[in-house]
Amino acid sequence: MKEGIGLTYTESGLIGTGNFIGYLFLCFLGGSLAVRFGSRKIIFVSLIVMGLSLFATGLSNSFITAFLMRLITGMGNGSAYIPMLALPALWFSKNKRGLATGIITMGTGIGLFLNGVLLPPIIGKASDGWRYAWFTLGVILIVTSFFCYALLRDNLKEMNTTMYGEEEFEKRIFNIDKPLATWIVLIKEIELWKLGLVYFMYGISYIVFLTFFVAYLTGEIGYTYKNAGKIFATFGLCSIISGVIWGWISDIFGRNIGLFFASFVLACSYVLSILWKNTLVLYASAIIFGLTISSIPTIMAAAAGDVTGGKLAPAALGFITLFFGIGQCIGPGIAGWLKDITGSFMWSFGFSSVASCLGGLCSILFKGSSSFKG
Repeated sequence: MKEGIGLTYTESGLIGTGNFIGYLFLCFLGGSLAVRFGSRKIIFVSLIVMGLSLFATGLSNSFITAFLMRLITGMGNGSAYIPMLALPALWFSKNKRGLATGIITMGTGIGLFLNGVLLPPIIGKASDGWRYAWFTLGVILIVTSFFCYALLRDNLKEMNTTMYGEEEFEKRIFNIDKPLATWIVLIKEIELWKLGLVYFMYGISYIVFLTFFVAYLTGEIGYTYKNAGKIFATFGLCSIISGVIWGWISDIFGRNIGLFFASFVLACSYVLSILWKNTLVLYASAIIFGLTISSIPTIMAAAAGDVTGGKLAPAALGFITLFFGIGQCIGPGIAGWLKDITGSFMWSFGFSSVASCLGGLCSILFKGSSSFKG
């Protein structure tokens, strides 16, 4: 896409930033809307919007058009992903919530794996192959949205079942018709701010690697799109079980311990990719990144439910995702700028490593207990 419409690396990064500006704008609204109208409807509409904007991205002929389309995609992403990730807080008790959320994130890993398998051959087939890659993603997502609407349910009563484990916060009563009051309650919860700080650092760091890894392999190391796709597919395959592993770890050892170690493992994957530029190490970097990529989002969703309980979990997750979204907005632009002025991704990925380590240190602040009164 960069070559097709004549973008600089800075502009390429800013297109990614446009996606995350949209994500930032809608992530907290998506959680609040899900609390009020139900996750099923919000997720369905959001996926349709994403699918249409992904398809339209393939029609882009300028930086501005591409930026606007990615902005809209981000908006749909924010209002779909947050309600989905918060659903386990309604279905599972605290000691099983991390694992349950991790199982949901397996879908993300499957999607990333399919990207690595399906898209590189499409992109490499012709000079405008990148357009057909966007078209493919758009069509797949629109079709998938109808399956989601058919299969998803908003609450346990629709399935005639009860929460797995001891139900929590059962005495708390919330007026979902007063979203402002809900947000005032969330803003006062100090533990959510601590989670937000860790999520901010994750947002800055992981998105740089995810956005520029293929460009690094093809543009700086000299891999073909096919070989780069194989490495990316390996990362995607490993990411399928990432959330399950780290969600289970957080259930057993605590959310803060899980966040701490996941942050430093991610930093190691970034460092490996720039210190030793041989195929074996690059595969190792991709595998480590894949096995850890869903760790922070999974633990965050579970931790948000721990702090506020299931009823407000979508809104609470939306609140801390604001920090994550800000980090995602900042990361690609800075990384692209560093690449442009230095000519190497070494500084971009080094920047990611430092941010990830800082996130790990910040996770120590999270205690898991709450002053939340409902």
